[in-house]
Amino acid sequence: MQQTSGDLLALRGDCGNCFGLCCVALPFAASADFAVDKAAGKPCGNLREDFRCGIHTRLRDEGFTGCTVYDCFGAGQQVSQVTFGGRDWRTGGREHARRMFDVFPVVRQLHELLWYLNEALTLPAARPIHADLRRTRDETEELTRRSAEELAALDVPAHRREVNELLLRTSELMRAGAGRRKNRRGADLIGARLKGADLGKADLRGAYLIAADLTGADLRRADLIGADLRDTDLTDADLTGAFFLTQPQVNAARGSAGTRLPGSVTRPGHWTA
Repeated sequence: MQQTSGDLLALRGDCGNCFGLCCVALPFAASADFAVDKAAGKPCGNLREDFRCGIHTRLRDEGFTGCTVYDCFGAGQQVSQVTFGGRDWRTGGREHARRMFDVFPVVRQLHELLWYLNEALTLPAARPIHADLRRTRDETEELTRRSAEELAALDVPAHRREVNELLLRTSELMRAGAGRRKNRRGADLIGARLKGADLGKADLRGAYLIAADLTGADLRRADLIGADLRDTDLTDADLTGAFFLTQPQVNAARGSAGTRLPGSVTRPGHWTA
């Protein structure tokens, strides 16, 4: 179950090898994303005995859109099968379950960092720092193999800062060259009308693009790490070469058959044909 260097497929959730950790360990509040409140450590009412979701094919219709846009980046199977050796939270006792629930979000953060580092290593423009990226990727992988006790005590923010320095350098290399490079880092663009906008090579790290209209927009080689794309309209937008874009971000947006996506993500089934 453990990911291998450069294996992006291993950094995708495999629910068949997970004990439904995202359905138990994480809290959620009744909102547009979730139909009910649920406390951390409490199993979702839709979780079946086989650790599968009882309404998986009806999540959107039942008011659980938040579940459809979540991805653990493979942390679920890593924690279930590697960290805890295949011993599930139901049979291991209360303390075992608590430790598993504490470790899951830690490993999820590490796996998300691995996703970005592995993607950066596929980018030719980032070749000048590939050695540093590879070293940090290997260090991050080593962290995921530590014991439950070591993972629970890990200073994730400190490691994230180290990784982020390399990701920022990657972004600069990717967006270098001729042409304007707009800085919209962390910008409040909620509901913005950006139809046909030229956002090629833009820095959109952490930008709030909730419900923004990006119909036909040019997002080629844009840095989208952490951008909030909930209900963003990407109809016919061009994201060719956009980087640090994750599947959860795409799943949260709206798009069309004319939306051009980078090869690191797939077109969501709920997008219009």
